[in-house]
Amino acid sequence: MNRFFSPSASTGFSRMPRTACIALAAGLLAGALSGCVPLVIGGAAVAGTGLVVTDRRTAGTQLEDESIERRAGNAISTSAAEARVHVNVTSYNRQVLLTGEAPTEADRQLVEQLVARVENVRGVVNDIAIAPPSSLADRSRDAFITAQVKASFVDAKDIYANAFKVTTERSTVYLMGRVSQREANRTAEIARGVRGVTKVVRVFELISEQELSNIGRQQPPAPSSEAAMPAAAAPAPAPLPAPAPAPAPSGAVVTPVR
Repeated sequence: MNRFFSPSASTGFSRMPRTACIALAAGLLAGALSGCVPLVIGGAAVAGTGLVVTDRRTAGTQLEDESIERRAGNAISTSAAEARVHVNVTSYNRQVLLTGEAPTEADRQLVEQLVARVENVRGVVNDIAIAPPSSLADRSRDAFITAQVKASFVDAKDIYANAFKVTTERSTVYLMGRVSQREANRTAEIARGVRGVTKVVRVFELISEQELSNIGRQQPPAPSSEAAMPAAAAPAPAPLPAPAPAPAPSGAVVTPVR
């Protein structure tokens, strides 16, 4: 069985009830326990038009992130380090997060160098631990934690659940996305409250509230407790002008939250 895994079904779930999220996670865990699991890239297992609408990346960037994950996985699986490491690759807006385990610092650096050379990667955050590969039980627990965090995001009424990628490694939850400081703080608070989480690491690309507002005009609003005009009473919206080109992305902000 290949030691490389890429559990990048880490894009958010659609706004399904918590029980449905947990049921889906349980099904995935059952498959994992029965043997090798297929490579799942970029949330393809739950992807739909809703994800494209509420994801803050363009459709082209979402496809590019999936391609980066595949190419990075291939680079690792054909390298000398493949038999020694367990590495997960998660790409968001061409910023790549590496998690997992490697036996030596040399292997850890080799993996980073391989991924950094993948076409269109603009940055690598390397959080591979120097440790033996995690057990199947550990990975199953991490997958369940990820499902619980996603379900908690769906339950929250003040964030877009599908705007975040969630990955868990050794009970540490990693959050990725293009978010405001308010959203960064809120999602970290939610993730910290999930049972079994020992640490939260935010690998966010921070944007201003004005940028967030501009994005919100181009997608359905997240449910909130604030009063909103009924859809029937609102006038028919005028066609939106073509969106202005997105600003050049800044570097990822990596913030451990204990």
